[in-house]
Amino acid sequence: MQELVPQGAWVQIERTVLRPDERAPHIPEETRKVPLMLWTKGFLDHEARLGETVEIRTAIGRRLTGKLVAVNPPYVHGFGRPIPELLEVGNELRSLIAKGDAQ
Repeated sequence: MQELVPQGAWVQIERTVLRPDERAPHIPEETRKVPLMLWTKGFLDHEARLGETVEIRTAIGRRLTGKLVAVNPPYVHGFGRPIPELLEVGNELRSLIAKGDAQ
């Protein structure tokens, strides 16, 4: 039996926004075959176990319901690899401004 996650814990829920049969007909077929899912983080409204349907309060106060999938979830997003051409843009712009050449 899984441990109870306490009320107020920082958690992540998932829920289905659109079932495959509700997806728009003009999107690619491989996309249309799967549901549109939403993962949201927030504070657990009442104690629960992973897999249960729960309500959370997000950081901005929205209340959402979904399946409890993670406790204290990490942030895993990134901005990808650096683009070499953009690495020096800030320095080049500051140099142009200092010379008075920026228009």
